[in-house]
Amino acid sequence: MSFVTLKEMLADARKNHYAIPAFDVSNYEMIRCVAEVCAEEKSPALLMGLQPDLDGTGLYFMRDIALRASQEYHVPFCLHLDHATEMKNIIRAVEAGFSSVMYDGSKLPFDQNAANTREVVAYAHAHGVTVEAELGHVGDAIAGNNQTLVTASTDAEIEENFTKPSDVVEFVARTDVDCLAVAVGTSHGVYVKAPKLKLDLLDRINTDSPIPLVLHGGSGTPDEEIRGAIARGITKINVYSEVLNALNTGLKNKLNTIQNLSMWPCFVYEDAMKQMKEVIRNKIRVFGSNGRA
Repeated sequence: MSFVTLKEMLADARKNHYAIPAFDVSNYEMIRCVAEVCAEEKSPALLMGLQPDLDGTGLYFMRDIALRASQEYHVPFCLHLDHATEMKNIIRAVEAGFSSVMYDGSKLPFDQNAANTREVVAYAHAHGVTVEAELGHVGDAIAGNNQTLVTASTDAEIEENFTKPSDVVEFVARTDVDCLAVAVGTSHGVYVKAPKLKLDLLDRINTDSPIPLVLHGGSGTPDEEIRGAIARGITKINVYSEVLNALNTGLKNKLNTIQNLSMWPCFVYEDAMKQMKEVIRNKIRVFGSNGRA
């Protein structure tokens, strides 16, 4: 099985009121955990790459591992470039065989975001690739950046950047984008406090939107909020920080208990992979994508 486009996945999710899980994956172990759990749960999913992991030959290593996963496990996978801000990286991903890209112009003024997104769409669609854009801006909770922390967005900043329902129809008409990430109260990273989504705002956006909607910041968002968002049109949900926490917690605990630091990685990673799989499985079931492949 080869990669499918995000557009194909989201059409069924929107029709049947569930969300596709979208996992940023930074290494072999993360890809393998997502693929194995998706096969067990019979769930489609996105394997998403972030630019720091794709620099140099990283792009091709990730593509090849993800392609092998799609062939081995026989469930639909979309290989997606996440949060791209430069056209050169989008072109590189499309040429490498990614089936979907996200252009993130959410920090730009509306007109510039729309113009840039339209340029990306024209190029990607000519190559059979789906495009996700972002309208409004999903900020940071506490986001990991090497060993430092990015300062969390304040409640006022989050609300100031909410998606405006009045902008949605015009943005989609100008860009011909395939799906839209919206800002309704979530943030990227690790929450200082659990978010409360503006579900009434999401309801209005969904009523106006002719295309499927995406929610970023799925890590740490309470399950009942997630279910409420899916009921109001969310068809793709991004997850990264919770899986990272499981990975790094498992590794930390294992490394702190062993004497032989020449232990093979397959044993060092055992607990971390079990913990990642628990997170992945829970997300799949909360999103309702199990049994959809």
